[in-house]
Amino acid sequence: MTYTRRVTLGLAAVAALAFAGNAEAQDWKAKYKELEFAIVPAENATGVTDRYGPMMAYLSQELGVPVKLRIANDYAAVIEGQRSGQIHIAYHGPASFARALKTGVKTEAFAQDVNADGTKGYYSVFYVKKDSPYQTIQDLKGKNLGLVDPNSASGYNVPLFTLDKLQIDPVKFFGKMVTTGSHENAVLALHQGTVDVAANWWNDEQESNLLRMSRKNMVKAEDFRIVLKSEIIANSPIAYMADYPAEMKKAISTAILGLPAKQPEMFNKMFDGKQKPWEPVTNDAFKPVVELVTFVDSLKKKQTN
Repeated sequence: MTYTRRVTLGLAAVAALAFAGNAEAQDWKAKYKELEFAIVPAENATGVTDRYGPMMAYLSQELGVPVKLRIANDYAAVIEGQRSGQIHIAYHGPASFARALKTGVKTEAFAQDVNADGTKGYYSVFYVKKDSPYQTIQDLKGKNLGLVDPNSASGYNVPLFTLDKLQIDPVKFFGKMVTTGSHENAVLALHQGTVDVAANWWNDEQESNLLRMSRKNMVKAEDFRIVLKSEIIANSPIAYMADYPAEMKKAISTAILGLPAKQPEMFNKMFDGKQKPWEPVTNDAFKPVVELVTFVDSLKKKQTN
């Protein structure tokens, strides 16, 4: 075989591979003509839209198909949306992601939040009003506890786990447990006096849900203080379905992981300049959270028996 013939055949093979790759890329767009990106309800709908709306326009341009923002009513809606195939990309909380895995949703994490100091974890804290007499969680016996959502890590699962380690049965210890639906609602319930202590997420002294609310003039951060802090929790993941075409998953992960560098102002606005770019992650990082959710399930079952 001549050199020219070998080169021609080699170029033909490369062209064939490129064509096959391009065909696969077009195939997923033909099947998935529109994508839905859902976010667990950490704040009110207006706040979510303001924070993440521009990201949808960016993703639509990068992926070549429309990407629409879906603001879920609760954490379970995101889990079930992925299960049914109605939600294509989900920004989970760690516990809702663990719950999805535990209940058989074939979801796959590919990006994870990173704090401003480079760490990849956060905490559950118990807030009380600054002027209240409560100094420790033990001082709140018979009072009302505000939780967030059964599929929230920092607002429900970790608080119950933390209380259990202190040998506190919340059903017997507190006068009432109130599920508020979102982190903002939990703080507002405490602010309004509906509850006496509220669970919430807290990264560090520079960032927390309370500080976000304070920046939006919803409450004043200095009006509250922490009486108990949990052990560290894995930061939130962004996930797609594991069985999506490889080219589709590559396109989504490349677009999202590349956003902070391509659109730094957009990214900083999303997180008020309090977060570093997302980093790649796998489901293995959330195995401890799956174990936590399993424990809390058994705890709740024991409390109701």
